[in-house]
Amino acid sequence: VQLQASGGGLVQTGESLRLSCAASARTSSSYGMGWFRQAAGQGREFVAGISRTSRTEYADSVKGRFTISGDNAKNTLALQMNSLKPEDTAVYYCAARGRYVNFNYVPRDAREYDYWGQGTQVTVSS
Repeated sequence: VQLQASGGGLVQTGESLRLSCAASARTSSSYGMGWFRQAAGQGREFVAGISRTSRTEYADSVKGRFTISGDNAKNTLALQMNSLKPEDTAVYYCAARGRYVNFNYVPRDAREYDYWGQGTQVTVSS
């Protein structure tokens, strides 16, 4: 599975961005998809994830501001980011898990994902 993330850019505090992730294979065949981010000098952190049954989970830092969604017909994953803050500045990665746990499972650890996109830069200015 190849993943291609896009939609990053430079915005001001309080503005919105929508990230997209295009998959080369059916997203409906994955066992969870997610978005991670990595700020300069820091590790990769979980942002949001969605299970095979569309159950979603979010990091506390983005809950209420970000929304993850999947479109199985188009094999895409999206992350709508509203009320952006400077601390949201990072490279954002989409990921997919190819191994079964259960259909409601949302992987939160980067090690649980098998496929990764190349990343898209999001910069929020204050």
